Amino acid sequence: MKKLLLLPLVAALAACSSTAPEIESSPPTEVVLVTHDSFSVSKKVLREFSEQTGYEVTIVQNGDTGQVVNSAILSAGVPQGDVLFGVDNTFLSRAQEGGVFEDYQAAGAPEQLAQAAPGVTPIDTGAVCLNYDREYFADSPPPATPADLVKPQYKDLTVVQNPATSSPGLAFLLSTVSRQPDWQTYWEQLKANGVKVVDGWENAYYQQFSGGSGEGTRPIVVSYSTSPAAEVMFSEDPEAPAPTANVDSDCFQQVEYAGVLAGARNPEGARAFIDYMLSATFQDDIAEQMFVYPVVPDAAVPPAFEEYSAPPTDPVVMAPEQIAAGREEWIDEWSAIMGQ
Repeated sequence: MKKLLLLPLVAALAACSSTAPEIESSPPTEVVLVTHDSFSVSKKVLREFSEQTGYEVTIVQNGDTGQVVNSAILSAGVPQGDVLFGVDNTFLSRAQEGGVFEDYQAAGAPEQLAQAAPGVTPIDTGAVCLNYDREYFADSPPPATPADLVKPQYKDLTVVQNPATSSPGLAFLLSTVSRQPDWQTYWEQLKANGVKVVDGWENAYYQQFSGGSGEGTRPIVVSYSTSPAAEVMFSEDPEAPAPTANVDSDCFQQVEYAGVLAGARNPEGARAFIDYMLSATFQDDIAEQMFVYPVVPDAAVPPAFEEYSAPPTDPVVMAPEQIAAGREEWIDEWSAIMGQ
């Protein structure tokens, strides 16, 4: 009898629940940017984006580029954020093959760079070069080319990054593959001559390198062609000459991209932010914040770039398909040689 009395009540509750209005979830108001540790942007630039779109930007920094890409591949489809910035031409194919990105390319990117990387958007360019401490080499010649690093006078003087975890490290490896007659033998000789290997650029430059803002003991480092300009711009005395300089030989041409992460919670906001990265406001901020060249030709570049960090005269340019075809094998061979 009690069971029969309950039936009308259950039916009534079901009817009420079926007619209750659904609560619509509000659209996301946050764009999460996943990037490398070297990413920097002015607060006013982010504030302008928020004022234009209503989105607030949260930045997640995951180490060097290789570490960022590896993490993104592991979380493909359920990403940490909405946008990934900082994957470069050395790691791009790995990210694309790993299902990291949703296909999106913003309008307005330089045609040649855009055509070379469909599905993502080029944001800046740079070059990976050897840098040296000018004070250390005040009374002796610095290396003229990377080939010189195997000579006895440069024993125990060089620090490089692991190409499996670092984009400048991989860029330097690719430059040796391209320019050294027998790159495997070159690395064997470099190892015998005391080269030091660390995981990322930040460690190599700030903790191992002796020049400029470095606090280490090694006067030669793999860094960027714009690093000497950065040293001047951050100096307490901007009129003083740069404490570091480039070795203008076998520098590797680098392009950094931004892409919408597949499975992003806010893909619309991600696309809006990538569009904004090609705006004059963002592009004019790039050189002074990250010390690379903006892709938009008429974007602002500091005078120190022209004086201390002119683009390399004959950079190594490697096609993305060539990098994709050989990268893993080259890294494996390098790891076997270096015991990494």
